[in-house]
Amino acid sequence: MAGKINGGWSYGDRVTAKMAGQTVLNFYTTHYQHSDQAAWQQRLEAGQILVNDQPATPETILEKGQKLTYRRSPWIEPEVPLELPILYQDQDLWAVYKPAGLPVLPGGEFVHHTVLQQLKSQFPQESLFPLHRLGRGTSGVLLLGRSPLARQSLSQQFREHQCRKIYRTVVSPGNLPDQFECHQAIGKIPYAQLGYLYAATPTGKPAFSQGRVLARFPDQIFVEVEIRTGRPHQIRIHLAALGFPLSNDPLYTVGGVPYADHNTIPSDCGYLLHAHHLGFSHPRTKTWLEINAPLPNELQIPGEESR
Repeated sequence: MAGKINGGWSYGDRVTAKMAGQTVLNFYTTHYQHSDQAAWQQRLEAGQILVNDQPATPETILEKGQKLTYRRSPWIEPEVPLELPILYQDQDLWAVYKPAGLPVLPGGEFVHHTVLQQLKSQFPQESLFPLHRLGRGTSGVLLLGRSPLARQSLSQQFREHQCRKIYRTVVSPGNLPDQFECHQAIGKIPYAQLGYLYAATPTGKPAFSQGRVLARFPDQIFVEVEIRTGRPHQIRIHLAALGFPLSNDPLYTVGGVPYADHNTIPSDCGYLLHAHHLGFSHPRTKTWLEINAPLPNELQIPGEESR
């Protein structure tokens, strides 16, 4: 559904030693390149940027430890699917079906049109919080905590890679092996549009994915991938690193790096990626629990029964 105008949003930074000594205008212009210098100048002159809760001028010099706040004016958020069907619920946790296109947390153009805010709106009597993230373009199982026990136990399981996470996607046809693995490290690289983004890099953190080909067709390959680690955009990066980027991925190309001539960001949609299966130890009962999210039509193999 289309959104009404929201109430704006505040973005915060803390001035580090590296940031100190430059002007406020220079910091925002160089660090947040989604807007040019003229736009940041206008926001400063309108009193939208504060240093230690006081309006700053373009010439204000930053000092280590200061608090920076950018108060963004209200805007109408893009239209996205807002339904969150419940897949599982008990006293400690819920699992919902996150649709593709809906971000989990506020950021960019989205505040109210996020899983977090929709949960608060649709279930005001509940205190639900996401225990992990799925990319905006990714659909499927999203686990939510209801109790401190769930937060502690599930956060530890995700952190220590004890959960089983299986995804389905499609890639372009080619000689991708029937069984494959990828150990490509993933880390931050410079990226003008955002300052940095995650991609394949030898200086990144260890990452491990394994998968198998489910079906081959002249125009696409259906693939199932299990991720043993949980690096940002891991499946998109790893399949691209193997030479098989997700079909219609607007950001990552062969090698697991961004297109050199594209002006896209990780939240841009277009690809098909579905968190189909999530397994974990229940925080209270300690029994192994498995939750499946039904496959979208586009990711069902022709002749395959919906599940």
